Amino acid sequence: MNKPLYKETDLGGRLTPFQGIWPSINETAYVFHGAQVVGDVSIGADASIWHNCVLRGDVNSIKIGTRSNIQDGTVIHVSTRTYPTTIGNDVLVAHMAMLHGCTLEDNSFVGMGAIVMDNATIESDGMLAAGAMLTPGKTIGKAELWAGRPAKFMRMVTEKELTKNRGMAEHYRRIAEQHKRDAYGEVAKEQYP
Repeated sequence: MNKPLYKETDLGGRLTPFQGIWPSINETAYVFHGAQVVGDVSIGADASIWHNCVLRGDVNSIKIGTRSNIQDGTVIHVSTRTYPTTIGNDVLVAHMAMLHGCTLEDNSFVGMGAIVMDNATIESDGMLAAGAMLTPGKTIGKAELWAGRPAKFMRMVTEKELTKNRGMAEHYRRIAEQHKRDAYGEVAKEQYP
């Protein structure tokens, strides 16, 4: 009997093994239609992987913590035997970002279309602006905002921004839950802040 080439999540995401290793997805995580998750990938509770993301844990591992969200069209990969990609809890990765062999600590933020390269780190509450490129080996410190290509320190994140960013993980979890209910015909009107 042939082994399955892939499995689908209950929301239409595709899980594919690499060299016999299947992705490990927490039962409360969301992997949406069009998302491709391959190989040594671990996704924590209430995390969400949105439409058309690619997470390829073939030559190293990818770990995503609880309530983190990887938004539409994002690509996550790793460096061969040198740098895995590690994403902490309550991390926001905006649409069309590219992450490669990097570390995103708890409550960090990667803006739309931004790139985080090999051995780069964004510390807790750090922010990489939309369209920015964090080059190899660079570190965004705790609660720092960096922007540009290559990214450079701009300023410290304000208290208002910290409060907003810290609340966005729950916001995305609630939206993901609504999408899941809608997929099962359990339409419920909710207002999202």
